[in-house]
Amino acid sequence: MSEIREKGIGKIRGKIVAAGLALALVIGLPPAAALAADNQTLDNAVNSAASYMLRTVKAPEVGSVGGEWAVIGLARAGGGAPPASYYANYYKTVEQYVKDCEGQLHDKKYTEYSRVILGLTAAGYDPRDVAGYDLTAALGDFERVIWQGVNGPIFALIALDSLDYPIPLNPQAKTQATRDLYLREILRRQTADGGWNLTAGSSGPVGPNDRGDPDITGMALQALARYQARKDVKTAVDKALAFLSGRQDGDGGYSSWGNANSESVVQVLVALCELGISDGDSRFVKNGHTLVDNILSYQNADGSFNHTAAGGGNSQMSTEQAFYGLVAARRARAGQNSLYRMADAIQRGDAPRPTQTAGAGLPDKHGDVRSAPVTSPGKTFPDVASHGSRAAIEALAARGVIGGGGNDLFEPDKAVTRAEFASIVVRGLGLPAKTTDQFTDVPAGAWFYKAVGTADAYGVVAGVGPGVFNPNGAITRQEAAVMVARAARLAGLDTAMNDTAIRDRLAQFGDYRSAAEWTRGALAFCYGAGLLDEAELDIRPRQPIKKCETAEMLYRLLLKADLLQ
Repeated sequence: MSEIREKGIGKIRGKIVAAGLALALVIGLPPAAALAADNQTLDNAVNSAASYMLRTVKAPEVGSVGGEWAVIGLARAGGGAPPASYYANYYKTVEQYVKDCEGQLHDKKYTEYSRVILGLTAAGYDPRDVAGYDLTAALGDFERVIWQGVNGPIFALIALDSLDYPIPLNPQAKTQATRDLYLREILRRQTADGGWNLTAGSSGPVGPNDRGDPDITGMALQALARYQARKDVKTAVDKALAFLSGRQDGDGGYSSWGNANSESVVQVLVALCELGISDGDSRFVKNGHTLVDNILSYQNADGSFNHTAAGGGNSQMSTEQAFYGLVAARRARAGQNSLYRMADAIQRGDAPRPTQTAGAGLPDKHGDVRSAPVTSPGKTFPDVASHGSRAAIEALAARGVIGGGGNDLFEPDKAVTRAEFASIVVRGLGLPAKTTDQFTDVPAGAWFYKAVGTADAYGVVAGVGPGVFNPNGAITRQEAAVMVARAARLAGLDTAMNDTAIRDRLAQFGDYRSAAEWTRGALAFCYGAGLLDEAELDIRPRQPIKKCETAEMLYRLLLKADLLQ
């Protein structure tokens, strides 16, 4: 087979693997300390491949071959070559490309954005301001990202996590993406044998006959590596490692469609490096051969790599993948950041970098504000299956921020009380419990005592009169906006607006004058920040806010403040 494949980002040949795996094959095996290929051999191979790359990719373009993967490999390899001008020229090429396509890299293949984000980050440039476009914004559209298959969410997470980029609000998205949604989508598509393939789960549940593929499985593990503290992720990772160990050939490599190939080995090797597993781990040593040994068997004298052991000339794609795979192994052995953890990338001064703002680092965030961890992954309710706020409801429910009513229903149209709203906000911000005893109608024995006291202590709520909170009264939309705006300030967002800006923002609504004057600034902020939907014709400030609207407001706030990972 001579077909060339793009791995993960670009053209991927569909593969169905027939072999299954029993987990017992690898349980209890101790890690091996020995590495067959020593560090000097690995260094020589990396340096030879780097020299070949510089000869063949003199001016990297925007693309899967001769583009970002070459840039990533060279940048992460370190050393004095290539010079800074190499990356500066690459940035200029990307900038012109983005200008020419007016910021839309592709209308369907959103992995194009992920690949370019990774290339720019590795080269030391900020993908959030390229010719005036934020390339990370596209990854806020969940439905478009997953259109390609599981490689969409895989590389969206890898790209976003390369420098802990927040996921921007995407007003055009049918479903606003979050890291949790991407994680759940990847986990949902795991096959029964513990692996992943490109298409399983694309049009419904994963089928009983779907089988894993080594390179797609390796890519999935690369995305999941950062989240191993989550029980559901750790379980999936362990199953996948067992699958990959069982599928490894006797010479330390992997085969697809009956042919051993270098690219599949690379993806597994990079996965181990991202997971913090030695390339000499005994589960991945067969007959004394490691993954690194196997990749080196494909290298030619000129530094390039073949796609298959049969040879027939090198493949540029195979060479670029093998190169960054060996770079990943060398970095792991040296104790450096992994290939895709790019906080150590050299920041280059020949391209503007936007000033970090609240929501992307949160310099003014209150020290007690914390992200709420996922405690109930996959939590949902039967009455929100087709609801427009389903993503918001499920994201908050998974973190214990918002709950259901009777019969495990969510009751999305139910009105929310002032005490319930305060409790939801406090849990959403992860605030530690405090008490103030400021309100005579908030007794110490009430379920909402600590929540209201905490919200009061942090300035999120105020009473409706001296010493009165009215905890069981329905909270209005304008009151909810005020509480959310106060919460936003705690989360580091700039909520200040002058009178002119407030009037300009609210004047589009026919009933804005019916909003209490003391709530107008908060309402204007919530609309301007996308926490409330400006497409609505009226504010309806004095109407009780619904439970689904509460979930949507807080969900968007946590996204905006980078508190929903």
